Amino acid sequence: MTVTIEKPKASPKRRSPQAPAGPPRGADAAAAVMSSAFTMIAIVCLWMAAQLLFLGSISQHRAQDLLYDELRHVLAGPPDKAPPIGPVVPVGDPVALLTIPSIGLEQVVVEGTASGDTLVGPGHRRDTVLPGQAGTSVVYGRAATYGGPFADITDLQTGDEITVVNAQGTKVFEVLGVRRAGDPLPQPVAEGAGRLTLVTAEGSGRFGAIAPENTVYVDAETKKAFPAPPGRPAVVPESELAMGTDKSALPLLALCLALLLALTLGVVAARQRWSTALVWVVACPLALALSWATTDVVMRLLPNLI
Repeated sequence: MTVTIEKPKASPKRRSPQAPAGPPRGADAAAAVMSSAFTMIAIVCLWMAAQLLFLGSISQHRAQDLLYDELRHVLAGPPDKAPPIGPVVPVGDPVALLTIPSIGLEQVVVEGTASGDTLVGPGHRRDTVLPGQAGTSVVYGRAATYGGPFADITDLQTGDEITVVNAQGTKVFEVLGVRRAGDPLPQPVAEGAGRLTLVTAEGSGRFGAIAPENTVYVDAETKKAFPAPPGRPAVVPESELAMGTDKSALPLLALCLALLLALTLGVVAARQRWSTALVWVVACPLALALSWATTDVVMRLLPNLI
């Protein structure tokens, strides 16, 4: 009997699965650039909106706390610093404390009315006497952004009191009224009397606060004011007038944008070596810090009353 032994058939070789062909390296780089660029743009835009409407208030409140401590220290009369009574006070220095109980306002007034000055609080226009002194003193304040300290001054009624504390003492002003463009001007200030004019912006509609159309004024008066030393500036730059903008901030804005661009390119390069999540964990704090600085610079290019 013949036994036939069949040779086992060789099993077909299994081909190892191949990874699907991915996009070419050039497409990966382009996608990384676009993704990083759009992410940076989104971070900057969202942060700018949040800072204008919310976070700027935190910054302004912090600045007011520091200014209040500085003003209290100066008014106490330290030998190393003369009290701010004019006629020339360094821009940014606190000059008075403004209190309006009827609208719950208490703000330290700083010298200067450019957009950068009013980020920290109401600003005193440098070609007028200081608040509380004989003559007319003009103070600008923002209506909506960075705390919006003058947001409610249009609610003031005739007879409401405004208290001003400066290096010479305390004066109480009585509100004369609210006026807008076209309204008659109040009578000239009497000899020895003091007038305080608060200035801000107003608009109409849902976005009226951040897109103002008009300038509004509140006049208040005290019958006896402190003497004002002569020698104050006769005029101020256009950037310090109502609704003025500070064009000198353009070079600083260019620097901030260049740093944001450099950070974006750095993110693109880093994503070629490390994971996307790790890169953004490191880059996000830098992006937010640059966004904060950029927004502050942009605010100097916008009207000083919004």
